[in-house]
Amino acid sequence: MAKMVLLPVLLSFLLLPFASLALTQDFCVADLSCSDTPAGYPCKSSVSANDFYYHGLASKGKINPLIMAAVTPAFVGQFPGVNGLGISAARLDMEVGGVVPLHTHPAGSELLFVTQGTVAAGFISSGSNTPYTKTLYAGDIMVFPQGLLHYQYNAGTGPAVALVAFSSPNPGLQITDFALFANNLPSAVVEKVTFLDDATVKKLKSVLGGSG
Repeated sequence: MAKMVLLPVLLSFLLLPFASLALTQDFCVADLSCSDTPAGYPCKSSVSANDFYYHGLASKGKINPLIMAAVTPAFVGQFPGVNGLGISAARLDMEVGGVVPLHTHPAGSELLFVTQGTVAAGFISSGSNTPYTKTLYAGDIMVFPQGLLHYQYNAGTGPAVALVAFSSPNPGLQITDFALFANNLPSAVVEKVTFLDDATVKKLKSVLGGSG
């Protein structure tokens, strides 16, 4: 009985040094010459103030003519200082008619802050498939929980701009349309799992660069 009581105490003391290390390390700027891991990048040995600074969101991103929008990331790959901090950012620019199609971020929640224009946005819950939608104006914010399908599109008559924060240094991205139609998954399979007819699937594959 005494051994059973002492075991949790012993384990606690064994874990204390590791907890102490985690608390005393102020940051871990990513060494991008190494591979990313589930725990993040290894730490750089030499760090400067520039590692905690990024100017890449100051100007408009390159518009994708297909979606009439640009997403400029400040993830760990562009901004090594966020490594291990559980945060990152991005800038969203949408021309009139611009859209960010249904997509997910598997590794992080998203907070959208509209700085210009009008943005229609929403997400769909995973259990009941309930849609939660809002029209956002300059100064408005909306949160999109981790892993849930969501979208944004320009609902105004002029350009729209938003700043985005994520709860992960590398939140990931999967766009539903691209996952279905921008690869070589056979059309017959796509038709089977989406209930779409052959002509529609082939048309979407042609638009998005898919095959099969």
